Amino acid sequence: MIVAALKLMRPGQWVKNGFVFFGLLFGHAWHATAAVQGALFAFVAFCLMSSAVYALNDLRDIEQDRLHPVKRLRPLAAGTLSPSVAIMLMAACSVLSLWLAGQVGDTLVYLLCAYGLMNFGYSYGLKRVVVLDVFIISAGFMLRLLAGTTGLGIPPSNWLLMCGLLLTLFLGFAKRRAELMLMEDGSGAHRRVLDLYSATLLDQFITITGACSVVAYALYTVDEDTVRTHGTTHLIYTLPFVLYGLFRYLYLLHRRGGGGDPSHDVFRDRHLLVAMAGWLAVTLYLLG
Repeated sequence: MIVAALKLMRPGQWVKNGFVFFGLLFGHAWHATAAVQGALFAFVAFCLMSSAVYALNDLRDIEQDRLHPVKRLRPLAAGTLSPSVAIMLMAACSVLSLWLAGQVGDTLVYLLCAYGLMNFGYSYGLKRVVVLDVFIISAGFMLRLLAGTTGLGIPPSNWLLMCGLLLTLFLGFAKRRAELMLMEDGSGAHRRVLDLYSATLLDQFITITGACSVVAYALYTVDEDTVRTHGTTHLIYTLPFVLYGLFRYLYLLHRRGGGGDPSHDVFRDRHLLVAMAGWLAVTLYLLG
């Protein structure tokens, strides 16, 4: 049961909550002990709240997940964990998450509540609204960014928010494209909203958001405010890592069956991992 409960919490997905640390990086706050501690608390709080959301989604989608070649192995769909235990685990994660957020400040509590309520609406119907479903996924990442900035008293950069929005929309539409390819003719039986998408439409969305993400990031690196804030004109040299990572992700989506789980793809593919590590290393060097 313990193994099944941990699997339900999906710790492999917690890497997504790393978005809360971008405020420390681009806000030059990594030397402030209080900010670092607050970011760590925010990270753990979002890990717990996201696990509660995953449990809720699995409770709602037991029958649909049994039709999916991969999701049918999840604890609730496979029958290795009972719904009653999942409900208790969901409640415990939610309460502990809000308690941890309260140790940081009211703003973080409000952001976590907004995240939880938004995902409640997603699970109970909004995930079946075409396009809006992906915007809600993206909004979850934006709340993580705000938790790592506003939630810690660090003013968020408009560039950071814009790049975050475009990148997460790109990943969201890529996820829908991967699901569409995986399920083929039976896609709607697992996720009804897939019947409202088409491969051509999703490819257009992916192209637009991917291109805009790269352009927005490139403009950010050469913006006068960016140069003044970080004291360097060399952030543009991190752009090749971003381009390579995006192109590699598209390759995995169309030729290797990737795109359905960004967290898994990053750690499964050496090229993506190296691109991410290279971007982070160069960025830390330039901002340090």
